[in-house]
Amino acid sequence: MDALGLRELRQNASDLVRRAQAGEHLVITMSGRPAAVLGPAERDHWRRYDEIADVLSVRSDADWAEDRDLVDNEVRDAWESR
Repeated sequence: MDALGLRELRQNASDLVRRAQAGEHLVITMSGRPAAVLGPAERDHWRRYDEIADVLSVRSDADWAEDRDLVDNEVRDAWESR
């Protein structure tokens, strides 16, 4: 990874972004210390359904039906004093 200062980044931004787009990772330094890395953007990672089907088939809360029956269905003003 090439290291370059903030001044060089400002002066050559277009060229450096093209290099990053091509796959190069560039370390941006401030006062000689690494501050950031300029690199290629990550692509979206698509998955096939069969790869994630087990995640989607799991119920989030097995006790939902019982918990739902415990809810008081009386409608009232929450700000009204009792």
